[in-house]
Amino acid sequence: MRERRQVSNDKVDELIVFLTPYLRSLLERVEADEFTTTQFIEVMHLDPQSELAYQQAITEWGENPDNARMVIHGQVIPAAMRATGMVEWIGFAHEEDDPWAVPAWWRLKVD
Repeated sequence: MRERRQVSNDKVDELIVFLTPYLRSLLERVEADEFTTTQFIEVMHLDPQSELAYQQAITEWGENPDNARMVIHGQVIPAAMRATGMVEWIGFAHEEDDPWAVPAWWRLKVD
C-alpha cells in the first residue's frame, strides 16, 4: 500500500508566495480589463516563465497532477492574484469550463 503524504496549509502558502511574482508580471502585461481565472491560466501557459512556474507548483504540491491542479487552480492562483493587489474578485464564472475548480471573474484595479 502506498503511503499518503499529508500536505499542510503551509504548502499552499508557500506556493502562493512562489507564484505571486509570475502572476504580477503577467498582470502588468494583460490587456483585458476583466477576465476569468481560466483565461488567465491559459495566458500563463503561453508565457514560458509562467508555464515553468505553474508546472513546478504542480510538482511541488506532491500529489497526482489532477489533485494538484484542483489546489493550484482553486486556491493558489486566486490567492496569488489577490496578493498582487492588482485585481479584484467580481464573482464566480460558472459558465467557464475548468475541470479542477470553479473559476472566478477578475477585474484589474485602476490607479
